[in-house]
Amino acid sequence: MISERHDWIRAHSGAAPAGATERVQSLWGGYGELLRVPLVDGRSVIVKEVRPGHGGGVSHERKLRSYDVEHAFYRDHAPVAGARVARCLATERSSDGWRFLLEDLDRAGYAGRARVLTGSQTAHALDWLARFHARFLDRAPDGLWDEGTYWHLATRPAELAELPEPALRSAAAAIDARLRAGRFRTLVHGDAKPANFCFGADGAAAVDFQYVGGGCGMKDVAYLLFAHRGWGAGDGGTGPLLDHYFAALRSALAPGLDGEALEAEWRRLYPLARVDFLRFMAGWSPSRDTLRDYRDALAALG
Repeated sequence: MISERHDWIRAHSGAAPAGATERVQSLWGGYGELLRVPLVDGRSVIVKEVRPGHGGGVSHERKLRSYDVEHAFYRDHAPVAGARVARCLATERSSDGWRFLLEDLDRAGYAGRARVLTGSQTAHALDWLARFHARFLDRAPDGLWDEGTYWHLATRPAELAELPEPALRSAAAAIDARLRAGRFRTLVHGDAKPANFCFGADGAAAVDFQYVGGGCGMKDVAYLLFAHRGWGAGDGGTGPLLDHYFAALRSALAPGLDGEALEAEWRRLYPLARVDFLRFMAGWSPSRDTLRDYRDALAALG
């Protein structure tokens, strides 16, 4: 196994592995691991090996699909992402799983990580999302999720069923429909939490593209800002951060795009994107607090 991996790395990186391999982290649910492999020429590379085994159920099938999506993203979409991602040297899909050979972002100058973002890190992450969304406006999600994000309603029937009232479930479907019906669609990262950003002197890079797909860019922004500071029925003081995002988005848009109409629509959809994520939280981790947040946010929509 190790010898075969080394041959694969040498074939696609142009240099042989040298020294001890570092296990960076295990993947969610024990589905594999991330490895940092030093090379004889002084570089290092990241190997993401996915070996999912033979599980079952909706969650397992969703996870398998997510790695197919990441494989398609790095192969077909990452080269034109318009925002900093790890350069993909090779991807491989086999009967055993998936394997990715990636640039080491630490060595590329993006060694900063944070579970709680500073103000400047939040701005860098929003800048990254703005560039990503601008580049992929109106791009078909070929090989990706038709609707991105790991909490998309159609992929979370168990969590929807946990909502205790029919009105909460029907509201979830109505909000999802309104988000999908927007004029301006892009590709969304789908899991834009602080841990999936890497920070350097010139901004942010992003990792983990298992839930990339079509959608409204506000889904990413709402999730990032929730993970950054949380919010309830109000905007949680995120107004200046939204202003920052839209300024970055306008500067990244291709000439000829109607930036004013785009911003107006997405600002209207931002509260819906927030409620959409709170719906997931209320079903995934049902409690008095999560249900209250979802109900309050629904009521605030009017």
